[in-house]
Amino acid sequence: MVRPRSTILIAILASTGALAVAATAFAASLSMNGGSLGMAAISTPRCTAAGLGVVHNLSGLTVISVTVSNLPAGCGNATLQVTVNNQVTSSSGSAAVPAGGGSVTVTLGVAVAISAVAETDLVLIGP
Repeated sequence: MVRPRSTILIAILASTGALAVAATAFAASLSMNGGSLGMAAISTPRCTAAGLGVVHNLSGLTVISVTVSNLPAGCGNATLQVTVNNQVTSSSGSAAVPAGGGSVTVTLGVAVAISAVAETDLVLIGP
């Protein structure tokens, strides 16, 4: 004997409804413990707030390295990261700052062509 499709459909809907009721009952029995979110703030010390000298060292029409000067002794032993971006090519490099400060030349990984619009970013990490 073949059952009509409507009987099978009713059986499937009833089973689905029973599962939904069971899932809701299970979810209602879960307990939630109130917690709190934390927040903290710390100040990040800076080794300098003074202006630094930045010179692009060229080979032909490309920047191959960047010399940063006027680094104070407070920045000594930090790592200086330099990135040059001309909106077509971006290249970076890093070097250690001497213990007494002074000047550092950072060689770029890839030469960057000189353009009317260029950005040079400096980041000091440490000491």
